[in-house]
Parts: sequence; structure tokens; C-alpha cells
Amino acid sequence: MTELFTQPIPWYVAGPLIGLMLPLLWVIGNKTFGISSSFRHACASMVPSKVEYFNYDWIKEGAWNLKLVAGVLIGGVIAGLTNAGDYTVQISEATKSELTALGISNFTSLIPLEIFNWSNIVSPAGFVLMILGGFLVGFGARYAGGCTSGHAITGLATLQKASLIAVIGFFIGGLITTYAILPLILN
Repeated sequence: MTELFTQPIPWYVAGPLIGLMLPLLWVIGNKTFGISSSFRHACASMVPSKVEYFNYDWIKEGAWNLKLVAGVLIGGVIAGLTNAGDYTVQISEATKSELTALGISNFTSLIPLEIFNWSNIVSPAGFVLMILGGFLVGFGARYAGGCTSGHAITGLATLQKASLIAVIGFFIGGLITTYAILPLILN
């Protein structure tokens, strides 16, 4: 039984489970799935402000969302602790070849250790990239009115035109980052 929770969930099981979660959220309390809005709720809960953006009933609108984020964090920690050291990233040989050409050859971790290691993170260039990247992701998610999970899962499921445009933008941004920006950073 414990093996069920220590192995990756196949896409054909995880996808329908995520899809079933959307109507469940609506039935339970007219909620939509998304993560990036939790930053707004966290700020509204901690910083008493006269800024209109943070002046709302965050408990009514966002307490459940903060609980969702806490659950995601706790689940991630549990998964990391129970699967530490025996998980292999499964990617295609073609992708491995392309990544190796970019200087990424260690596939024993969930993240590329050639990029995400302490010596890179504490370097001036790594620190600037982390701060700049975090700012751009946060700004983009708020400017677009949601992140990939909110737009790609909830927005597309409810046939929202804005979410379709946002998801197309996410893919274009991902392609530009993968084929234009990442090679510059790694070289």
C-alpha cells in the first residue's frame, strides 16, 4: 500500500483526478483552482493596508486558497522525504541529448543540479537571476490574472477566452526561454 504513495502517479490517473477536482471545488463552495492568487491573500492577511488591491475580506475569499497552498507544501515535503534518493527523472533520450549539449548532464535529481546549486545561487549572477526571475513570474501571474494552473486548468475548463490567450502566452514564453534565454544563461 505504501508503494502507491511512493511512486509517481501516471498522467492518465493524475490528469482525470485534477479534472474531477474542478467540479468538486465548484460544488463545495464555488471555488476555482489556482495558486498564484494566494500571494495576494497572504499579503492582505499580513499587511494592514489602505491599498485597494489588498483591502478585501481575505478570510472569506482566500483562506481556503492559503490552506490549499499549505497542503501543497506539506505534501511536497512528505513526498521529498519519503522518496529521497531513489527517484529518477524520466525524460526522453532526445531531451537528454539536447540538455547535455547545453551543459546539463546530471539527471539524478528533480532539478538540474548544474543550475540549482548553492554556489550558483549565492553568486551575484545567480542571485540577480533568482530575484529577477521571481519578480517576472510574480508580476506575470498577477498581470495575467492567474498562473498556469489557474488559466490552464480552471480557465480552459470553463472556456474562458482570456485563459486561452494566457496559456498561448505561457507556451510562447516557455519556448523563448528554452531555446533563446536558457542557452545564453548556461553559456
